[in-house]
Amino acid sequence: MNYKGILESTIGIPFSSGNAIRVLKNGKEIFPAMLDAISGARHEIDFLTFVYWKGDIAGRFARLLGKKAKEGVGVRVILDCFGAAFMPRELVEHMEKCGVEVEWIRPVKRWKIWKSDNRTHRKVLICDGNIAFTGGVGIAEEWEGDARNPSEWRETHFRVEGPAVRGLQSAFLENWIETGHQLHEGLPWQEDDGEVRLPDEQSIKEIPIQVVRTSASVLWSDIMILYRTLVGMAQESIRITTAYFNPNEAMVTLLCEAAERGVEVHIMIPGEHIDKRVANIAGGDRFQPLLKAGVNLWFYQKTMLHAKSIVIDDYVSCIGSANFNHRSMLKDDEVNMIALSAELAELLVNHFQEDLTYCDKIKQDQWEQRSLMQRGLEVVSKFFKQQI
Repeated sequence: MNYKGILESTIGIPFSSGNAIRVLKNGKEIFPAMLDAISGARHEIDFLTFVYWKGDIAGRFARLLGKKAKEGVGVRVILDCFGAAFMPRELVEHMEKCGVEVEWIRPVKRWKIWKSDNRTHRKVLICDGNIAFTGGVGIAEEWEGDARNPSEWRETHFRVEGPAVRGLQSAFLENWIETGHQLHEGLPWQEDDGEVRLPDEQSIKEIPIQVVRTSASVLWSDIMILYRTLVGMAQESIRITTAYFNPNEAMVTLLCEAAERGVEVHIMIPGEHIDKRVANIAGGDRFQPLLKAGVNLWFYQKTMLHAKSIVIDDYVSCIGSANFNHRSMLKDDEVNMIALSAELAELLVNHFQEDLTYCDKIKQDQWEQRSLMQRGLEVVSKFFKQQI
């Protein structure tokens, strides 16, 4: 199947070639790689995140960003006013004192509450326009460690090199301009210092990548169209890992049709350990038709599952900040990458299989016997499903 042609025609965004991706599993791998890239930056650091809370890692990022600013590196930071609301004020003050440009995006205003509902959920770090990171990680103690227990979340993040970095840079710049700034001349990827940069040796190389960014929409967004396209073109397998599962009826129908035409469909979501219990309740009323159609549903039980990925036919990988829920598809700013690589897909599938060992399968007969309270909560959740 011509996956590349279908995705380019449907989304309207071309793939770039010559990219490299390193998969980073859990904070144990994610944070050292990000901090190392920040330490090595010489021109500019752009950092956009939804979650920035507290803990040792929050302080380490703030201090290092401040240090780089003092060294003369241009450091720009965008924090979501809702997601980073609990960030210690002293960390912001430290960065600003050191010369970091810190912007808070979309402050919550009572008289414009309808605008406050749309957040920027993107997580992007770009160093010198050459190395970028994206995925699901937030800067908080919950993400530290190696998902060994409920206090250490399960996460996947990605280190990117190549032309796709420009697509991630555009996601940062879109929000930067929204905060009132103008574009400056000489974007960092245009720097030519004569240095020959070789891709990270741990990365998977020569990957075609399509970068898709999306903002709030009424009925459709690029992420919504992307997800529908991925599910619709799958021939053999679909593996979805998501922190929050709340698709609309049309998406549920597509997943059921895929299973009914012989596609092996697996969906992994958080189980006992989840930071937003309402998310599981809201998604629960979609389980019955999925199970009846033969979709395999899994509750990850080891810790909070915050990773986000979709792998189609062991070849197409969709990775980034968006969950498989209404909010990511229609309400928030997100950025995802679609990568065409059997090697990358194999690695993500291996991670999926490893995570399955900590999962409980949701069985149709057991789900039909769930409690009246559970059913009642699912009915109540319908009134605010669009917020989840």
